[in-house]
Amino acid sequence: MGKIFDPEFMIRSFPEVLQALPTTLFIAFVSGVIGLVIAFIISFIRYANIKILSPLAKVYISFIRGTPDLVQIMLVYYGIPLFLKAINEKFGTSFDINGVPSIAFAIIALAINAGAYMSETMRSSLLAVDPGQLEACYSVNMTRFQALRKVIIPQAIGIAIPPLSNSLISLIKETSLVFTISIVDIMAQAKIVGARSFRFFEIYIVVSIIYWVVCAVVAFALSKVEIYARRYERKVDS
Repeated sequence: MGKIFDPEFMIRSFPEVLQALPTTLFIAFVSGVIGLVIAFIISFIRYANIKILSPLAKVYISFIRGTPDLVQIMLVYYGIPLFLKAINEKFGTSFDINGVPSIAFAIIALAINAGAYMSETMRSSLLAVDPGQLEACYSVNMTRFQALRKVIIPQAIGIAIPPLSNSLISLIKETSLVFTISIVDIMAQAKIVGARSFRFFEIYIVVSIIYWVVCAVVAFALSKVEIYARRYERKVDS
C-alpha cells in the first residue's frame, strides 16, 4: 500500500514545476505593464470626462467586471483569429492566423482585464488629491497639464500604489488560468508532473507555495516603491 501523503514527492517535484516559473512571470510582467498603460489612458479619459470616450470607457470597465476572467481569455483566444480572418477576406491581406502564439493571447487578455481594474484605482487616486491644490497651481499660472504632471499625478501615484499592488499580485495569480489555452505555465507543468503518479494534492501544495513566495516577494518590492512614491506627499505637506 502506497503512502497517503508523500512529502518526498513534493521535494522532488519543486525543481520541475519551477521550470515553468519564467513563463508565468513573463506573462504577468508584460500584461501588467500593458495593463498599466491601458489603465492610465482610461483613468485620464474618465477623470477629464472626455465626451464619447468616457461612456465607452465605462462600458469597457463594466464588461470586464461583469464577466469571468476565463471567459475573457477564451474570447481573446478565439476572437482574434476570427478578426484576422475577417481582415484577410475584406482587404486581401495575408495575416498568419495560426502563427499567433498562445502566449500573446494570454498577455492581451490579462492586460485588458488588469487595465480595467487598475484604471478605477488610478481614477479614484486622482480624485483623492485635494482639489485645492489644482486651484493653487492655476494661481501660479500653471496650465492644467503642468498641474497634473508636477503636482496631482505624483501625489496620486503614492495613493494608488497599495491598491495597484493588490491588482498586480492578483494578476500573478490569474496567470494560473492560461494553461487552458495550451501554455505550459506553473499550473500546466504541475498537472504534467502530478499526472505521473496521481499525487495531485502534493503537487498543488508545491504550486501554492511557489505562488505564495512569488507574491510575497512582489508585495515586499512594491512596499518599497510605495515608500519612495510617498515622498511627494511629504514634500507637499512641508
